[in-house]
Amino acid sequence: MNADEIRYLQAPLKERYRARPGTALVTLRAEGRIGEGVTCKLETGKALVEAGLHPATGGDGLGACSGDMLLEALVACAGVTLRAVATALDIPLRDATVRAEGDLDFRGTLGVSKDVAVGFQRIRLHFDLDTDANEEQLTTLLRVTERYCVVYQTLIRPSKIEIAHCVTPR
Repeated sequence: MNADEIRYLQAPLKERYRARPGTALVTLRAEGRIGEGVTCKLETGKALVEAGLHPATGGDGLGACSGDMLLEALVACAGVTLRAVATALDIPLRDATVRAEGDLDFRGTLGVSKDVAVGFQRIRLHFDLDTDANEEQLTTLLRVTERYCVVYQTLIRPSKIEIAHCVTPR
């Protein structure tokens, strides 16, 4: 795909969203069902994933750790956004590797210490780029990728999450 093709593909969407902003609001969904032991099965739309406890919290390592899945979502979103931005701005990008690392202190997760936060303390996102782009292009590429990566933006500016429940009678 080149810059003209991505602009052609996105132009009618942008036009529709400008004219009718309500059509741009899409609700994404994820659903899981608890499984055997301490697991939760998720239908990703592409495959079934079974999430389980991380070995540092007593898991056997067979289930996907939700922390890993969060980092994987960040890498996937950043990679897709990077490619789309490079294409739209006509910045040559032969190849790229995106890596995310996150530091967790499981004392918080396991309730060992109330002074330790539950969740990632720090996340690092790294791009290895194979490109002839100049410094100005690289700065623009990374700035715009950061600006439009949905997962990155959600992590740095957390959304309000509402929790509800219902009980299904037997």
